[in-house]
Amino acid sequence: MEGESNNGSSSNGEKRVNRFPLSEVVSDCVHRWFQDTLKEAKAGDISMQVLVAQMYFNGYGVPIDEQKGKLWMTRASRLRSSAWKVSSKRPGYNASDSDSDELIVDS
Repeated sequence: MEGESNNGSSSNGEKRVNRFPLSEVVSDCVHRWFQDTLKEAKAGDISMQVLVAQMYFNGYGVPIDEQKGKLWMTRASRLRSSAWKVSSKRPGYNASDSDSDELIVDS
């Protein structure tokens, strides 16, 4: 899907615009977001690895695939152990540092 095109004209000289249903536009945007996120995840970005896992778990921009979700969450958790805490969250949810058990300090 590449937006609108101005092919042809109506009988009164106005240009016709091809329109797409909003659901198709949103679906295309979400799919492109997944592809961009996957590219960054493959390049080693831990936050994007978590996001790709969440997207696989929730079927956001890609069909649900728990096996691939677990694979990406495992990759991310090698360097960020708190990654599994957000595996069941909606895509885009990030655990803050305060969510990490590793930051407990004795008083």
